[in-house]
Parts: sequence; C-alpha cells; structure tokens
Amino acid sequence: MKNLRVVLIKPSKYDKDGYVERFRLGFMPNATLKQIHSMMPKEFMGHRVTVHEVDEYVGRDIRYLELFKPEADTKVLVAMVGTQSHQFHRALDLAAVARRDGAMSVIGGPHPMTCDTTMLQGKGPSFSLSEAEVVLPTILRDAALGQLQQVYGDGQRWAEKLDPPVLISPTMEEMSHYLVRMAGVYPTRGCPYKCTFCSVTEISGHKMRSQPVDTTIRSLIAAKKAGVKYIMFVSDNFNKYPEVRELLGAMIEEKLDMDFFCQCDVQIGDDPKLIELMARAGCWQIFVGAESFDRAILKKAGKPQNYPEKYAKIVQLCRQHHILSYLSNILGFPDDTESIINFNLEKLIEIGPTLAAFYTFCPLPGSKDYQTFRNNGWIWEKNLDRFDATCPTWQHPHLSADDQRRLFARCYHKFYSLKRTIRCINELDYRTPAVLGGIGATIGATLFSRYAVAGGRHPMSGGIGRLRVDHVDDYLHLRAKTYGFIYAPLPDRLEPSEADQAINAEGELIQVYG
Repeated sequence: MKNLRVVLIKPSKYDKDGYVERFRLGFMPNATLKQIHSMMPKEFMGHRVTVHEVDEYVGRDIRYLELFKPEADTKVLVAMVGTQSHQFHRALDLAAVARRDGAMSVIGGPHPMTCDTTMLQGKGPSFSLSEAEVVLPTILRDAALGQLQQVYGDGQRWAEKLDPPVLISPTMEEMSHYLVRMAGVYPTRGCPYKCTFCSVTEISGHKMRSQPVDTTIRSLIAAKKAGVKYIMFVSDNFNKYPEVRELLGAMIEEKLDMDFFCQCDVQIGDDPKLIELMARAGCWQIFVGAESFDRAILKKAGKPQNYPEKYAKIVQLCRQHHILSYLSNILGFPDDTESIINFNLEKLIEIGPTLAAFYTFCPLPGSKDYQTFRNNGWIWEKNLDRFDATCPTWQHPHLSADDQRRLFARCYHKFYSLKRTIRCINELDYRTPAVLGGIGATIGATLFSRYAVAGGRHPMSGGIGRLRVDHVDDYLHLRAKTYGFIYAPLPDRLEPSEADQAINAEGELIQVYG
C-alpha cells in the first residue's frame, strides 16, 4: 500500500520586525486543525493516510518543514488551514517551500474563501474557496493521483448540512504547548447579522447550520477522557444556536463538569434563563461584541442589533451567575473621534465587565467595508501582514495613525488599572469554587495586557514567551521566485455565488422574522 502524508498547518504571521510569531505557550489551540484532522480517513484510494498537525504559533523550531519532502512510496499534501489575511503571506511562503521540496499544497480558510486569488492561481498552491466538508474528498482524491486542481469549491462556499465525525481529542503533549488544557468545538456555524466591518458572515454565511448535538456531546466526553479541562465553543452567537438549550441540558445530564466559554450577541441580556442554564452547564466566561456605546455609529456599521443600554445588564447577569463578562470595543469607526473613543472607554469602565478587548478598526479583506474602502482609495497599507485589527491601515478622517496607536495603548492601560482590578476582585463571590479562577483571570489579564501593549503587541496576539526562530528574509527570495512579488497585491472581495446568496437569504429571514 502506498502512503499519503497530510501535513495540516495553521500558519502564523510575520510580526513588525519580520519574525514568524511563535510562543513558548499559546493561549488557545486552533480548533480548525482538529476539525479537519477528524475528517481524514485512515485509508483512501489504496493509500495509507497519515496526518500531522502543526500550529505554528507554538512551533518552537522548523523541523516540521522536513515533513514536506516526499519519499519513494509517499506523496505529501501540505494544507494550510484557517488562513486569515494577515497570515496569507506566511501561507504562501509555506506553499512555496512545499513546491520546492516536491510536495503538493492547498491554502484554505477565511482569506481564500472571501478574497480573489485569481492572480495567484497556477503558481504552485491550490486554493480552497469553501468549507472543508465541500471539497476535502476531491482534494484527497487528486492528492492520491498526484496532481491537484488550481481551485476547489468555486461556486459553493458552504456545506448545506453539517454532520462531522466526533472530534479527535488533543494529546497531553499537544496541550502542554498552551497555558491551559483546552479544546475548541464548533457546535454551529453562521451569523444572521449584517455588520459591514465583519467577515464572519462571508466565511460562515448568514444561515445557522448545526452539527448533531450527540456529536458535540460525544466530542466533549472524548475530550474530558483525554484530559481537557476547558472547552471553547468557537461558534459566533452561541445564544442564536438553535439547539443551544438541548446541548446545555445534555451537558448537565452527562455531568461533564467541564468549564466552557463562548461568544454571544447582545441579545443574551434579554434571556436571563439561558444565562442561568449556561452557568449550570459550566459556562465561566461570555464574550460579547459590544464594539461601541454610540448607537448611531453602530447602526451605520450594520450592527443595529446592539443597544448600548443592554451592556450593563449583561455584565450584571454574568456577575449574578459567577460568569466572567468579556466585552470588546473597536476603536476608530469612520465617524469616531478621540472624544467618542474616550467616552466609550469611560462607559466600559463604568459598567465594569471583568475583561475587555480593544481592537483598532480594520477593513478586513473580504468584508463589505474593505471593498468600499478599497474602491474609495482610503487604504494606504499595502502589506497584508498588518491587517490584524491592531495596526492602522487606512486614512481615517479624524484620527492619524499615531492617534490610533496612542488611543489603543491608552484604552488598555486605563481599563486594566490597579483600581479597576481591585474592584473586580472585590465583586467576586468568595462563597463559590470559581472565585480562585476569577481572581487569577482578573490579575493575569491586567498584568499581561499592560505588558503586551507596552511592547507594541495585542494582548491576544497568540501567547506568551516570544521565540525568534525564522524571519521573513529566509523566505523572500523563494516568494519572489514563485509568485513574482514581495508583497501580494491587495485583493478584491470575492462575491458569494448565486447558490450561496440563496443560502444567505434563508439566514437573513431568520434575522428579520425569527
């Protein structure tokens, strides 16, 4: 029997100094790696299939590049998964190394799904324009035959039905590369909203598509047996998940006793019974995209579902049920001024969530705002590595790039102050077992956020303990030889096909009428 070696890689990105971002310990494992690994057959078309997972953010050396080299009886497929725009150059470089060494390669994830890659097609890597469920069997077939097509999934971005296998659980060795023993699970995909700055609906569609609850439960049981302590439900709008109560009830019945965190929309504040059920099932943290306290700005950004007066209620309900509240805030919407940003910060401090994340407004490639900004000539940044929601990238009408950097640092330093940290700790319920975790999370977030921002990095950039192993200069010659450029030209947005737009319309009806 011949062999097919599949190397699944979550590509990192190049930092401002040109180094591949790597850390001694990562924050969160990449859920897509396990999702796709779980879909892989052990044998396929007369080939024994072996799978290797590589999360570059916690890769402490580059020995995994040796896996790219085929052997006499072995074909090699290198698949870059979950590739975001700021990771695209890194994915291209890995694909160029794979081509040089005689391996086949394919790049999938948010960037190729939502951005036009036509100019790069035929230069080495293949591109997956859809979810793995749609194209994986075809990619494996072609890899077994030894020749990939240039493009996969053109015309169908999303699978109509999700019925994945039970997730392969991380090993103890894999979990040792992260701060906590955690696993990511996708119970549902999709978002019914129409935020113009966000690319989630372009990646997952408007229609909420769910995997069977039994599959999720069996994945959680397997993860617990493997030693996983925390679950990250990766799906957006967990409270919009149609089977959310069924899943939570099953978790309680199974007595899983596993802490989880999730992302919800602002309407979670209107459902205190759901928050109570989430707490009973083990929820310890809820992330909410608050983004702004200015209702007019939210409406203009396509986020009318956010009512700022509800934010305080969410924080209060979370505190009542011993759940950490985590609110995000975007700095630099087109109508933002410094006074508006300062007002948002003061209001955020006033309502007192346990944690907050600040992001510099970025026209994310693939989003509607990105194409509008690009058409209007507002984007001045030419390096995709910088499109990471931390760096200024476009000509803001009221704020210079230096203003945006200064305000980003100020928000983190002022929110994570000693006074606020003490207040948060005093508000914890010391009669509950979760109090120690709450104290640790509060103090840890404060210290690390201030430390990271002082060093010019986003606190959620990937992990702690930076490692400098390889540099972009190690790959630029091969990049130029393979693709004919140093920096990939900024792409146009890739419009969904007619079939995908029809699926989106179903999801939009849920938003309007559901």
